[in-house]
Amino acid sequence: MRAGLVSGLIVVLLAGLCAPVSAQWKWRDAKGQTQYSDLPPPQGVAESSILARPASAKARSAASAASSAEAASAAAAPLLLPAAKTVDPELEEKLRKEQQAKADKAKLEEQKVAAQKADSCSRARSQMRGLDEGFRIARINAQGEREVLDDKGRADETRRVKAIIASDCK
Repeated sequence: MRAGLVSGLIVVLLAGLCAPVSAQWKWRDAKGQTQYSDLPPPQGVAESSILARPASAKARSAASAASSAEAASAAAAPLLLPAAKTVDPELEEKLRKEQQAKADKAKLEEQKVAAQKADSCSRARSQMRGLDEGFRIARINAQGEREVLDDKGRADETRRVKAIIASDCK
């Protein structure tokens, strides 16, 4: 007898815990995905897209059905409500600091790339002066031997250096 009373009490408690779950809204968004929330769907969601609503909202929805014709005519000019501030100020500050850190990091990276391009530009211009003035240019080949560029090699090198100047010297 006592075990039946305890199990009955447990069932009643569990049913009481599940009651807040019944206060859930369920609707399909514009992308066709099912959304669940304890808040009503946004203003733009059609009545036919609402799949489930809390029992307390069902009574109100019958009263609001009469005014839905007015709402349909006003749908052409959507109502803009101020966004409710639900974010913790400390969290907002943390997010702002993270965004600032990301922006600083991106700016630092951009400066680093700009410095590398400036160095590359300087080297390419120096190389181009040497090519224009007719200096002999030698390279080390795969066998470790030194070889001087011929006319075709100079022309190839000139094209390569001009491409570097075009991309890095702006």
